[in-house]
Parts: sequence; C-alpha cells; structure tokens
Amino acid sequence: MAELSWQRERLEHNRLARAQRGDEDAFEELTTPYRRELQVHCYRILGSLQDAEDMLQETLLAAWRGLEQFEGRSSLRSWLYTIATNRCLNARRAGARRPQAVAAAAAASHPAESVAEIAWLEPYPDLLLEGLTDTAPGPEARYEAKEAIALAFVSGLQHLAPRQRAVLVLRDVLGFHAEEVAEMLGASPASVNSALQRARATMDSRVPPGRDRLSLPLSAEHGDLVTRFADAFERDDVDAVVALLTEDAVVSMPPQPEWHQGHADVGRFLRDRHRRRGPRAWRFLATAANAQPAFGYYLRDEDGWERAGVFVVGVRADGIESITRFHDGGLLDRFELPPRL
Repeated sequence: MAELSWQRERLEHNRLARAQRGDEDAFEELTTPYRRELQVHCYRILGSLQDAEDMLQETLLAAWRGLEQFEGRSSLRSWLYTIATNRCLNARRAGARRPQAVAAAAAASHPAESVAEIAWLEPYPDLLLEGLTDTAPGPEARYEAKEAIALAFVSGLQHLAPRQRAVLVLRDVLGFHAEEVAEMLGASPASVNSALQRARATMDSRVPPGRDRLSLPLSAEHGDLVTRFADAFERDDVDAVVALLTEDAVVSMPPQPEWHQGHADVGRFLRDRHRRRGPRAWRFLATAANAQPAFGYYLRDEDGWERAGVFVVGVRADGIESITRFHDGGLLDRFELPPRL
C-alpha cells in the first residue's frame, strides 16, 4: 500500500512539473479527477447549476494561469478548492451572479420556506454526481456528501452570508480543519470558528432534521411511495396525490414565490389549481436530482408530449414530504431527458 501511494505521488509530481512547463495535457490529467467535486462545491455556494459551471471554468483557467506559483505547501486539491471558493465569493460580492436578496417579508412570515425564496435555485442532475462516492470527506465533516446536495440544504445555504456559507461547506461538508479554511479564506482560525457557529445556527433553523435528507437509492417502501405519487399525477388525481403527503409537506415552485406547507394548505392549493386549469394530461419520466427522486414531466400538445419541467420529490417512510417544481428553460438538457416523447 505504501509503495502504491509513493508511486501515485511521484506520478502526480511528474505531471505537475510538466504542467508548470506549459503541458496542457498534463494539466488536464492533474485536474480531471477534481472537476466534478469542484463543480458541486460551486453549486452549493451559488445554488445555480449554470453559475457553478461558469465558476468551474473560471477556477480551471485561474489554476492554469497561476500554476507556476503553486509551491506544493498544500495539496493540489486544497489549492483548487481555495481558488474555487474565492472565485464564488468574489462573484457574489461583485453582484455578477444571481441576486442574493431574499424577500424580507416572506422570510419573516415563513422562516422555513427557503426553497421558494431562492429565485435562482436550480436542481442538480445526479448524472453529474457520478464518481463522487470515492471522494471521502475529512474527519470533521458533519454531513454526508449526498445529504449536503439535497435541495433543502442547498437552499438553506443561500440564506447565509457568503463567507459563512463557504465556511460551513468547507468545514461541515468537506471536513477541512479550521486552520486550513482560515488559510483558504485569508482569515484567522478564530474568525472561521465564529462564522461557523453563526452558520450552523441559521442552518438548524432553516433545515429541520430529516427535511429532504433521504439519499438515493430508495428502499422498497420509499420507492413504492414515489411510484404511487407519479402514477397519481399522471392520472391527474389530485385526491390521490394529497393522500400521499405528510402532515408537514411542502410544495414550492422556484422562481415563483408560490409556497405552501402542511397537508391541509397543500391540499387546498392543489385542488384550487386543478379547478382553475381543468383536467390536464401528464407524462412522467423518472430521473434523479440532488440525490433525490425526480421526474421530468411532459404536457400534451397537438404533436404529442412536450417536455415542460421537473419535479424533485422528498420522501419519508410516512409519505411525500416535499414537491419542488422547476420549469424547463433548457435546464433538462443536463438531465438527458428527451425534449419530446
């Protein structure tokens, strides 16, 4: 084992030396193993798949341009995370990405409606999570990697100040030590620990234990609930959908401010919506987003079935706990769902 580790270190050292001399292929070999996890890291901080893709490219460009200055005092992975984190924070500070402001009145009246309040929130296809299971977090991590990609968790992060957001992800999701995070952010360990305490308190109030934290694969019991949910929607049977909901179920539709919580409230909303629009023909195609079950949904037109959006579903043993709907807008191309059925 020690011999194998030494060989890997020597290979990476050789690639690094070649990349620092301008070898683009060597740089590609060095950074490819980290690209997916870096994009997920950017997504957690920014809440948007599109922005995360942009920040990944900016991170790699900055790493390529600054590679000669990399002295190896930290690991290459830590160095790349430093660049990615600070690129995300700079984008937020400059207002170059989606707005951070959350409607104050809505936040005050419904402190748990984090998904509905984040207008720029986008789902993250599980196709882009493949390969991350081999990325073990550090010993101080408090969340499992897939738990920390759930919609409720990512939307809850958006309510934190940008630096608090970065600190919580680096410490509690990735498991870096306080000293490492302080060096990454150009701060003191004391300020990092203070920011982490405030971030944890906010997240505890925003993301109740268990909310959307069930990761795939589903048990047979949970899988049956999800199948019955999809079948009820395809039949446009609102009563059957409502019967599957938990008492504290939440329905939201970002970027619309629509948000409903509780079995009775959600039931009224779905039935009123059904009465206003009349019967509707749906088709569901199973997929997965944010390590949760999801469905691309299709609506009938004169030519057949047109892709319209995606439902991301939170499920517990006692029922469906959350339904989050996103319109398509080209987003579902990343899910590899066909435009038409």
